[in-house]
Amino acid sequence: MTVNCRVNTDLAAQVVADIEAEGGRAIWLQADVADPAAVRALFDANDEAFGGVDVVVNNAGMMFLAPFAEMTDEAFDRMMATNVKGSFNVLREAARRTRDGGRIVSLSSGAAVQRPPAYGPYAASKATQECYSGSLAKELGSRRISVVPIAPGAVNTTLFTDDRPQAWIQGVINQTPFQRLAEPEDIANAIAALCTSDTAWINSGQPVHANGGLG
Repeated sequence: MTVNCRVNTDLAAQVVADIEAEGGRAIWLQADVADPAAVRALFDANDEAFGGVDVVVNNAGMMFLAPFAEMTDEAFDRMMATNVKGSFNVLREAARRTRDGGRIVSLSSGAAVQRPPAYGPYAASKATQECYSGSLAKELGSRRISVVPIAPGAVNTTLFTDDRPQAWIQGVINQTPFQRLAEPEDIANAIAALCTSDTAWINSGQPVHANGGLG
């Protein structure tokens, strides 16, 4: 497995260590997906280490939230560079290199459907994953490659919890039938399930909503 990061190198190294502790093989690299040359180098390193790729999880993302009247050009451009252009860069290489019968999973978001205030540009960038996946699934169908977007709800990560009051977070929890936030493992398990032979028929731009019933 190849693990990519842009900033959090310690976490990437720990993921690799955890995989190796379980008897797996993994490497980590640092590539900004907004840079097409860096994405090509990332896939090159994976191919050199493992001989090819069967599963690509396209999960790089940034989130800047603000009402339209207050969103800055800098925040908008950086988010779109990662979420829209960066995802395109990853999916382009995935389309070229994923072996026949493989899986490509992109991270959308429940915000793409819910569209709450201050989420407009972020929601649009995540809805893009569904458009990309729908077209790419048709392009790669003859090679038996399944392409699926997955849309998490509220997940207990810093992307969701930073700079938010506990009362607001609790309000979201109260809307979830399980009365908790998703943990990263919940989403990882859903993605892992999509990468098995049993789920090969799930293949479209319609997202799998892994949100615990939040809607």
